[in-house]
Amino acid sequence: MPRTLISVYDKKGIVEFAHELVELGYEIISTGGTFKLLQDKGINALKVSEITGFPEILEGRVKTLHPKIHGGILAKGTSEHFQQLKQHDIEPIDLVVVNLYPFEDTISKPGATLDEALENIDIGGPTMVRASAKNFHRVTIVVNPNRYTDLIDMLKEKGKSSFEFRKQLATEAFAHTARYDSMITNYLGSLEGNEEKPLTEDILICGTKGKTLRYGENPHQKAYIYSLKKQGKSLANIEPIQGKPLSYNNYLDTFAAWGLVEELDTPAAVIVKHNNPCGVAIGDNLIACYKKALECDPISAFGGIVAFNREIDAEIAKELVKMFYEVIAAPGFSEESLQILNSKPNLRLLPLKALAKAELEIKSMGDSLLVQDYDKKVIEYSFEVVTKNQLSNEQKSNLLFANRVAKWVKSNAIVIAKDGVTLGIGAGQMNRVGSAKIALEQARENAKGGVLASDAFLPFADTVELAASHGISAIIQPGGSLKDQEVIKKCDELGIAMVFTGMRHFKH
Repeated sequence: MPRTLISVYDKKGIVEFAHELVELGYEIISTGGTFKLLQDKGINALKVSEITGFPEILEGRVKTLHPKIHGGILAKGTSEHFQQLKQHDIEPIDLVVVNLYPFEDTISKPGATLDEALENIDIGGPTMVRASAKNFHRVTIVVNPNRYTDLIDMLKEKGKSSFEFRKQLATEAFAHTARYDSMITNYLGSLEGNEEKPLTEDILICGTKGKTLRYGENPHQKAYIYSLKKQGKSLANIEPIQGKPLSYNNYLDTFAAWGLVEELDTPAAVIVKHNNPCGVAIGDNLIACYKKALECDPISAFGGIVAFNREIDAEIAKELVKMFYEVIAAPGFSEESLQILNSKPNLRLLPLKALAKAELEIKSMGDSLLVQDYDKKVIEYSFEVVTKNQLSNEQKSNLLFANRVAKWVKSNAIVIAKDGVTLGIGAGQMNRVGSAKIALEQARENAKGGVLASDAFLPFADTVELAASHGISAIIQPGGSLKDQEVIKKCDELGIAMVFTGMRHFKH
């Protein structure tokens, strides 16, 4: 008679699965809550302690850690191994069904304590999972309830699981324990006192596949989105309430648009195209913000992503349907706005109240990874006026706004702004004055009296001269160039106020 060991925290479908196994002639061994559930449902099962001859101890911490369990799992299908099992009165175990204590769920709860987290680190479960997966030539290991039906169907059809299927399940099992261990490692590493070393020597990144995307950046590329958390505020876990599934490029642009709009405290609208803001506005009136953001670059806005940090109402919806957009992201949508936006059924509407804050930015380079802290810092009012000309309060507000937008623009980045609205955005040029030319040409005569933000220092005075020729009144930049004094002198000559922030915001 084949023997199975069942010990699961997630009991979804386990009763039906166990019933099918009994019908197929399996003897069931079980533990704790799983054993009680099966007994209550009329399914015969042996308690692990009946097999080991040893009770559960230490409040259930030790249940299955015993040679009569692990010998039965790890024995190869050889006559030598089976002879040893017989000598020690151990029965082989053919099928192991295990999933683990909910460590991730526990640490995701507000106020979760270290003691609670430690109590939910499974020991016996991963040990059985790894032992079974190692011995997949003979033993079938199931860690995912979604696999129950697949296994039952195969057992009914062929009488046993195939080698290839057991290998698949073993791969899933090792991935399951690897993810589990990475969650524990990352949690302990994140505790207070470990801020200076957020990563271990060996980086552990383990994601759960959210969905297969239609294609990647281009149609010939395959693409998937993974979540580092099974649930919660990950972009991978949020579904549009209208429209097609998000594409690879949609995800990138939505993350950029939402990241910027979330940093703006007052009502704001952000339009993004190809991962760059092409129009941003703040103010008291959300619809006015949208219209002003669109005016910055209506050509680039076509086919872009729009993000708001306030709920969308019918008035805004009427304006949005006049343009072709890929995604609209906002904390909420009124019923009236949904009725209007429904006239464009392919338009993706994404409800985003808040996303989990990114801690690390990771980029792959072949077989290498570049890892850095995410750029979360922003300048509030701690900057140095380095010119003779001082700033008005209005200029200060506009400089801070433009600087915040520049942080989200691909380097070299130049942003022209006035009255809480971007007038021109120069992105991704290989020289800084080239980005300035683009931004100022886009702003046209509106640049007069506006401000200029640069994501990195101005290496020469040429950008200042160009800005002055368009009527720019103030500049914000990190400073740090060898020619800072030359740049400051030029600002003084041309009557431009300039501040140094001491903080660069390169974005590649």
